[in-house]
Amino acid sequence: MPPHSIGSGAITFGLVSIPVKLYSAASSQAVSFNLLHAKCGNRIHQQRHCPVCNEVVEREDLVKGYEFAKDRYVKFTDEEIKALEGEASKAIEIAEFVPLAKVDPIYFEKTYYLGPDKGGEKAYRLLADAMTQAGRVALAKFVMRGKENLVLIRSAQKGLMLHTMYFADEVRNFDEISKGESAKISGAETNLALRLIDELSNEQFSPERYEDEYRQRVLDLVQKKAEGKEITIAEPPVQRAQVIDLMAALKESLGKQTAKEKKPAVRAKSAEPEKGKKRAQSAKR
Repeated sequence: MPPHSIGSGAITFGLVSIPVKLYSAASSQAVSFNLLHAKCGNRIHQQRHCPVCNEVVEREDLVKGYEFAKDRYVKFTDEEIKALEGEASKAIEIAEFVPLAKVDPIYFEKTYYLGPDKGGEKAYRLLADAMTQAGRVALAKFVMRGKENLVLIRSAQKGLMLHTMYFADEVRNFDEISKGESAKISGAETNLALRLIDELSNEQFSPERYEDEYRQRVLDLVQKKAEGKEITIAEPPVQRAQVIDLMAALKESLGKQTAKEKKPAVRAKSAEPEKGKKRAQSAKR
């Protein structure tokens, strides 16, 4: 089944306008649970309750409010909020082009695929190819569902992708968090760490090598429970002891990697006795 477009717009740069369609690039497959009444097994309904009036509040009696101080709110009507939303423009107007390497991944929020809309195929292809050759990505603003977004457009997999991004004031200051600056690292520890990184390195990112094992365990248990099978709860795994000696931990890690690499060599050595026998027989003759 082909993907369904969730919206449309037009990328503009200079006087060029490219009609595009927006598609979700990914969807979370994380498992989720519902709350049930333990007595009868039916799903419960959560009610909105006012602790001051001590009564259940119906949806039509709710209004939106913004907390400007502790337990103090200003009320907004739906009409007032609608009037404050960004203009329902479909233009994705490019403001500038920058190298992708200069954009910190911390700003990325969500990814969408962009496909050409009717009549935009040539301009779409031109922009994608030109951005690839230039080695640049585009920064723009785009109004989605009434909210103004900072977005990044990049050429990838022979097409264009759009990433919604956090604004600068939405990203917390990392300098407020301790980063272990007082720790003293020796040159030997650094060299061992570099060797371990080298041992575990690959030239390509292969996401298919990684799976959500927790989700699979949950789904397997769901299947067994649904079939009425008896379930045995396994003991929780023993927690690893805290690493005290960093050098010892690095050396042990490297030792394990070296042992893995030597396994094929062990099998090759099994042929040596045969070679020795042949040489001995030849010498006797």
